[in-house]
Amino acid sequence: MNLEIWKDSIALNDKFFDLAEEIGNARSYRFAEQLRAASLSISNNIAEGSGSFSDKDFANFLNIARRSVFETANLAFVAKQRKHIDDDCLNKMLNELDILSRKISCFRKRILETMNNKR
Repeated sequence: MNLEIWKDSIALNDKFFDLAEEIGNARSYRFAEQLRAASLSISNNIAEGSGSFSDKDFANFLNIARRSVFETANLAFVAKQRKHIDDDCLNKMLNELDILSRKISCFRKRILETMNNKR
């Protein structure tokens, strides 16, 4: 719970859950559920990876979390395409996702470098 990337992903997850609630009507229910799942997967994988016994395992979970960032970004584009959000909202979401992706990548790189230096 002390990891900055986990805290950032939780904060971002709230925003996507709010959006999912707004668009979760009967016609868009499945889309809203996918949006919730993708954004929740980011923090879930960071948390699960932090409980790993090895750095290699943790790095793998961070890779999955980063891939979930990209899935969430794709869903944001679809939300814009379906007129659930406007350009400004999309750009803010994409910017926050990009920052989080970069942080996850840097953290993962440090873990792998530390792991390789131990050899």
